[in-house]
Amino acid sequence: MSVKPIPDGYHTLTPFLTVRDAVRAIEFYKQAFGAVERGAAKGPDGKVMHAELKIGDSVIMLSDEWPEFGSLSPLSTGGAGMGLHIYVDGVDAAFDRAVKAGAKVDMPVMDQFWGDRYGKLTDPFGHKWSIATHTKDMSMDEMKHGMDEAMEKSQKMQKTA
Repeated sequence: MSVKPIPDGYHTLTPFLTVRDAVRAIEFYKQAFGAVERGAAKGPDGKVMHAELKIGDSVIMLSDEWPEFGSLSPLSTGGAGMGLHIYVDGVDAAFDRAVKAGAKVDMPVMDQFWGDRYGKLTDPFGHKWSIATHTKDMSMDEMKHGMDEAMEKSQKMQKTA
């Protein structure tokens, strides 16, 4: 029997988050995004060395900060250098659940020119999230036209402000 290069239940790309207070982060991700904990390994000091959560059909991994090994969270580095995107059925309810769990609204949910109903959040651990429901299939030309209109509208609003 051969070993699969990508284990069952994983995708080619799996995010790994470094957080301050992983135990609290795991509980937040459960409340905010409906995550299911797949397991966690703690070191002798109780810090989480490795944990796995499943959100929808995707796995994310996480651990506590380990500054002595150069593993720092966005709270220690001054900001997140990347974001995570979740597609859901019912973005408004999912977004509201995340906010009630403690996420900060960066951009409220709105219909967007690329065919998604979309909003952005920052979790209490400094990680950026976007949540969307795809509402309309669009060609690249339609998206470009919508982007041009949105940018023109934004520029007009800035001039009048």
